Amino acid sequence: MLVFKDYLMLVFSLLILLVGVLVGVAFMVLLERKVLGYIQIRKGPNKVGYVGILQSFGDAIKLFSKEQNLPFMSNMNLFFFSPIFNFSVSLIMWLTFPLFSVFLSFNYGVLFFLSCSSLSVYSIMVSGWSSNSNYSMLGSMRSVAQTISYEVSLILIIISFLLLVGSFNFYSFFIYQEYLWMGVFLLPLSLMLYVSFLAETNRTPFDFAEGESELVSGFNVEYSSGGFAFIFLAEYASIIFMSFVCCLVFLGSFELGVLFFLKMIILAFSWIWVRGTFPRYRYDKLMYLSWKIYLPVSLNFIVFVLGLKFLLFVLYL
Repeated sequence: MLVFKDYLMLVFSLLILLVGVLVGVAFMVLLERKVLGYIQIRKGPNKVGYVGILQSFGDAIKLFSKEQNLPFMSNMNLFFFSPIFNFSVSLIMWLTFPLFSVFLSFNYGVLFFLSCSSLSVYSIMVSGWSSNSNYSMLGSMRSVAQTISYEVSLILIIISFLLLVGSFNFYSFFIYQEYLWMGVFLLPLSLMLYVSFLAETNRTPFDFAEGESELVSGFNVEYSSGGFAFIFLAEYASIIFMSFVCCLVFLGSFELGVLFFLKMIILAFSWIWVRGTFPRYRYDKLMYLSWKIYLPVSLNFIVFVLGLKFLLFVLYL
């Protein structure tokens, strides 16, 4: 009976998490449209509901009730499956979120997160390929090259933090940052991690997968209705999760308190602020930044952290 109650509590926690993420995505989209509106000296959505608060829900109803287009030459099964897979992967990442209630115990949460974020590459690649459109294919190829490049530097940057913590559990980051944030101790790495997450989520100034000027919206150009909505939801669910990871890794707070979630909101807001401020980067410079700057710097920091740990070990002895 006790085991059954545990499973019931687990399912209940998962449902609350799912609903929370979906509602968070809806209000994140609304926040983005409002903030971009004020940055461009105009009003954002302000008609649907009180000061436009129901705009995202109206958009969701509109998208899912629209006609689903099917390109004549597309590979139909993969064409429909890839957006659902992309959305599922972005939600599965949230399983690593540490909670105080009865929930999944992830001692290897960081590895699970890195594995899931790598899987999103395949969904973008398959989306572009199965559409059988030159624009989609070019968009997906650019996105895959970009994501794989930044995954290499991202993993090497996270290794430095993991060496300090000595654990793959996300909860360990709370414990080890009680007195000093890692963002203070490893400021250059923290900024590099933030920029890598921007590139990983295909956000401005690194949104080359969706270059409207030359690729007519990029890899999702053939999608409409529910398919487009799933791609859209996956992107924003990933942004909120990346804000959580950034906050956890180098802005460690007093566990899951109000302050922690306030930092998460500020980081998610900074994603939007960057979009409203910076122009799109040049593609060759994006690759140069990853392979010629972030890769060697992150490798040097790994050596620095290992040397520091060894020095502290010797002094302790």
